[in-house]
Amino acid sequence: MTEPCRIIGVLDNGIEGLDPAALSSIETADVIIGGHRTLSLFKDTFKAGAEQKDLTGKLAQIPGWITAAQRENRAVVVLATGDPLCHGIGSYLLDKIGNEHGEIIPNTSTLQLACARLGIAWQSAHIASVHTKDSGEWHHQADRDHSLYPLLPACQQHDLLAIFTSPENGPERIARLLLQTGMADAFSLSVAARLLTPEESIHRQLTINDTASMSFPEPNIVILQRCSPRAERVLFGLDDERYAQRKPDKGLITKREVRAVSLARLQLTRRSIVWDIGAGSGSVGLEAAQLCPAGYVYAIEKNPADADIVQQNKARLGIHNLKLFNARAPAHLDDWPDPDAVFIGGSGGELEQLIRLCLQRLNPGGWLVMNFVTLENLHTATETLKKQHANWDLTQLQASRSQPILHMQRLQAENPVWIVSAQARPDHDAAQHD
Repeated sequence: MTEPCRIIGVLDNGIEGLDPAALSSIETADVIIGGHRTLSLFKDTFKAGAEQKDLTGKLAQIPGWITAAQRENRAVVVLATGDPLCHGIGSYLLDKIGNEHGEIIPNTSTLQLACARLGIAWQSAHIASVHTKDSGEWHHQADRDHSLYPLLPACQQHDLLAIFTSPENGPERIARLLLQTGMADAFSLSVAARLLTPEESIHRQLTINDTASMSFPEPNIVILQRCSPRAERVLFGLDDERYAQRKPDKGLITKREVRAVSLARLQLTRRSIVWDIGAGSGSVGLEAAQLCPAGYVYAIEKNPADADIVQQNKARLGIHNLKLFNARAPAHLDDWPDPDAVFIGGSGGELEQLIRLCLQRLNPGGWLVMNFVTLENLHTATETLKKQHANWDLTQLQASRSQPILHMQRLQAENPVWIVSAQARPDHDAAQHD
């Protein structure tokens, strides 16, 4: 039987940090795969003639190296940092070579060491990594494709974060991200650098402002701690007055009662990708973003003044998983990922085209929800849905709100709204996604 590849967690104290079995595997290996730094830590323990392979920048080649060595009955080890299964290389390699061909020998995670140095219990910490592609500094036009983006929803949802950094995405860049996104006052930042080396340094509870202009030795771990407990957020159904609206008009906004029903009909999940077409003040898209913390909302609004209002409301609510485009749909839609839900609040005269496009692009089981206040647009929508052989239904919503009159209350009617909800028929849907 082929000897399994041993994926061994190592630390910067070298041999001192290994148990006898792990050290023996390294000493007897015919092929040793590791980064330049880890290979240099153990170079004096390799047996004569052992082949060393530097994995830096060659992640995709490693499974092939392992398989080739095993075919030749050569003992092969991979040197990983800390615990190979905690944001490490371990799960990737086992997935590629198969569990039966690999064995994990874990070490203490550098995250555990960092928390130990800082005296922080880490069982409730959210573990994150920015040890990925370098997308540069965070900027206002950045979106979910930026390598730092996953930190934003994580910071909104957790009080304690432990972050594996990279040379590019270091503590100072993380601090600048928090500064740009309005979260600088919410956290303190600690750094544990060069753990288990003579140059080890610990920086405790720095302010985000101070950290942004500092530099730190590599490698390091960042610990973010919230300065005060998170306030619970209302996820949807916010009062209309919570939103900035176009003035002196009465406000281009989907009213709360209609918004609640429309969001319910969108059938959102935590991970939904949502399109908000004709965003207006942004209320539907922004509340959808709150309901989909692991998802993302793409919004478009043609009116520059309204687009500016959406950005104001986005900043007010501290929403980071929504990107707005100031343009007339269907511009940009070809570049957006296929949606799980689409809301059309305004069509800019392109309603029939937008309905056809949205039904084609919706993921299986996805919903298209539209609001109308005119008979003409309602007619266009229903006739287009018939032509597309869609499954659809119609709700007319007529809400009345109480208003004071002297020492009493009366009811004042809001404008009636038609809510049209539609899905592509399963047979058409399957054909469109083949």
